Amino acid sequence: MAESTAGVLAQLREVLGESGVRDTPDDNLPDIILKPETTEQVSQVLKICSAAQQALVPLGGKTGLANGHFQTGSEFGLSLERMNAIEEIDPHNRTMTVQAGCILQVATEAAEEQGLLLPLDLGARGSATVGGNVATNAGGNMVIRYGMTRDMVLGLEVVLADGTVVTNLNKLLKNNTGYDLRQWFIGAEGTLGVITRVVFRLRPQPKSQNTALLAVDKFADVAALLHRLDSQTAGTLSAFEVMWPEFYEFVTREEGMHKAPLPHGSAHYVLVETQGSEPEADAERFENVLSDAMEAGLIADAVLTHSQAERNALWEIRDDVLGFFSLGPIVPFDISVTIDQMEPFVEDIRSAAARLDDSICVFFGHLGDSNLHVILGNREPANFDYEAIQELLYGTVEKYQGSVSAEHGIGLSKRDQLHRSRSDAELQLMVGLKQMLDPQNILNPNKIFTAAQIASA
Repeated sequence: MAESTAGVLAQLREVLGESGVRDTPDDNLPDIILKPETTEQVSQVLKICSAAQQALVPLGGKTGLANGHFQTGSEFGLSLERMNAIEEIDPHNRTMTVQAGCILQVATEAAEEQGLLLPLDLGARGSATVGGNVATNAGGNMVIRYGMTRDMVLGLEVVLADGTVVTNLNKLLKNNTGYDLRQWFIGAEGTLGVITRVVFRLRPQPKSQNTALLAVDKFADVAALLHRLDSQTAGTLSAFEVMWPEFYEFVTREEGMHKAPLPHGSAHYVLVETQGSEPEADAERFENVLSDAMEAGLIADAVLTHSQAERNALWEIRDDVLGFFSLGPIVPFDISVTIDQMEPFVEDIRSAAARLDDSICVFFGHLGDSNLHVILGNREPANFDYEAIQELLYGTVEKYQGSVSAEHGIGLSKRDQLHRSRSDAELQLMVGLKQMLDPQNILNPNKIFTAAQIASA
């Protein structure tokens, strides 16, 4: 160990104690991980690291899919796992103040106990942290109604690279006082500052929940169905998830874990859900809207749930992605294209993938918010070409003026693709913001931009 590193660690141990420094190597994670317990300790850590030009990788639940938590050099990890308290739930103002290391599921369940809803839900809810969700501007299953994470954040506390603590734990829905500084850090992936506390806006807990799985024969009908449900369910539509047959038929295969609620053979399977405040009226409206859509020829078949267990079973089908890794080497992608462009986009990807030997090509996604997940790969490892697959997918995204990242951020894995979705002027402005807030580039270096890009701008 270099003497300078040993000296920095000695200072950090004085601040954090022996239990606050973990120096056991772990795959893909920084070898040394710091675990502060308070914002003041985070500030002291950053002051020490700034003075020594020691880089840090802020760590949340390590569930991100863009490799934003990987080390690229000799960075230390900065984990807020010990800063996990729910400090306040304010039912009058419908807010929650929570430390960044709190697990998302813990936060949502605490809100539910107060009859309130934190409308952020995603597959990694049991291990993702709220700080990581904010830092990556996570999306999830209810974006169509409640928006991305940034739409739920009222206030933040952030520690800058030099240790300065910026606290604005705002609870006001309207606060039009100059620059909205919180937006600098939401979605910045820990490259501009370390989020330590968050004030979330909570919503009333829904009293009704209606869920159905629909079989739809044409994509044009999928798009028409989305607009019909959105306009005729009185603003209660909260999820509109679409599975193409490659996804649905694999997950519900005979030897799989899930029974098929609807027969195989349809072009699309749509999981829809509404949340409202009038159980009987909402259920009647939901059934009537679906019945009318079926009469109009938009729905070929349908199954409605009548219990929480049945609802969970449908969502487990949609969330079961890990099984595709058994088919061969694959790459899961997270992109956006506008709904009017989605059908030709899918066909272009399918056609290009079909030209690859033994290709794997799977589509599913939230779709109600233009978010599409694509799994591409090859059943034969010897034929797997990661660079070719990336160019196939991201080149097509650029052609359709889509986003190379819908909800998972840029991190390390999409860094070289960012230019496909952002203009030169935008990229220059981002780099300028990074240079202003982190002039030594010690916060999550090489994520979003390379160190060379930051240094040469």
